[in-house]
Amino acid sequence: MPEVLIRVEDLWFRYGETSPWALKGVNLSVFEGELIAVIGQNGGGKTTLAKCIAGLLKPTKGRVLVENLDTSTTPTHEIVKKVGYVFQNPSHQIFESKVRDEVAYGPRNLGLPPEEVERRVKWALSEVGLLGYEDHNPYDLDYGKMKLLTIASVLAMKPKVLILDEPTTGQDHRGRHLLAELALKLNKEGITVIVITHDMKFVAETAKRTVLMAGGEVVLDGPTSEVLYAVDVLRKNAIKPPQVVQLSIELKRRGIDISALTVREAFEKMQVLLERRAGSRSRG
Repeated sequence: MPEVLIRVEDLWFRYGETSPWALKGVNLSVFEGELIAVIGQNGGGKTTLAKCIAGLLKPTKGRVLVENLDTSTTPTHEIVKKVGYVFQNPSHQIFESKVRDEVAYGPRNLGLPPEEVERRVKWALSEVGLLGYEDHNPYDLDYGKMKLLTIASVLAMKPKVLILDEPTTGQDHRGRHLLAELALKLNKEGITVIVITHDMKFVAETAKRTVLMAGGEVVLDGPTSEVLYAVDVLRKNAIKPPQVVQLSIELKRRGIDISALTVREAFEKMQVLLERRAGSRSRG
């Protein structure tokens, strides 16, 4: 059975003593090798939960354990070795004048020898497809490449868990596709990935497990194939299911059951269904 990397236990958080609760009694376990999407409307607690997991925020009540280290008592610089957090806006994360130095910043802070820092820089840039951009100024890159750079700078720390906060915001179709492929590739390589997102198509294409949050609480938590088909609960929480899911539900009402999450999956299932029907007719 996969190891539990993160355990969130009765987590409560608020930003000030008189502020409303941003998180209310959240319980969640993240297992090694998972690719999880956390969805919900603004104010639902998604980003607050992610920052608590990354050690950037300390619980008001309850606790978060990262490989059995309590984030309330463990220095943040120890947590970031295990959990990497990529901010939604690249400009909130980039502060060096060269791509190479931006990616090297984290490993250097870990006190690694120069040759290991250089190895990690090359590896991380290769992972995101930015080899050859080492001497570029990050702010000369387009938005999509800036986002990839922020991911590389976190990957260079070699975290076990990677949190991507709204990775597809501001991305064109090509950028979205590249990020989906990257998330799947990194997960296949053994990195546990948590995606905070409003992008239901991205969720359908990447996540194996989905957590729906609203009002600072977990409303649903299960396989993506189940959560995205809980359309009544999603709509109650102002989440629109992917178009493929809506189409699948309508087809099921008409006696055609494909239960797909992506266009490719729907096409493949429809093709199989049509071939079966054609075979039945030919035998008849």
